[in-house]
Amino acid sequence: MKSLKLKVQSPKPFKIKLKKGDNVVVLAGKYKGKTGVIEALHPKDNKATVNGINIVKKAVKPDKAHPRGGIIELTKPMWISKLSVIEPVSKKPSRIGYKVDKDGKKVRIYKKSGKEIKETK
Repeated sequence: MKSLKLKVQSPKPFKIKLKKGDNVVVLAGKYKGKTGVIEALHPKDNKATVNGINIVKKAVKPDKAHPRGGIIELTKPMWISKLSVIEPVSKKPSRIGYKVDKDGKKVRIYKKSGKEIKETK
């Protein structure tokens, strides 16, 4: 009898309109209303890590990184659906859209005002 080999496919990465460095506000959950800057994106999980948001405490055993062990604070990723980019002029959350400019480049825009999102690096 032949053994069946099942192929496990990795999930297709989600299309995330937010980018690293975007200033975002949390729309739902424990941290609702708090703002922060995106540190990292996780497209396969549809999550983002936001600086200072969703901090958890974790007990760690002693190792080379933490020789004494103990309790450390980690910033965990949160769902993209709970985040929205902050429009700098109105200081309110806005969705992100795309538009092709005069040069033929695709640029991100704020849906509320229609203004272009300036890239921060």
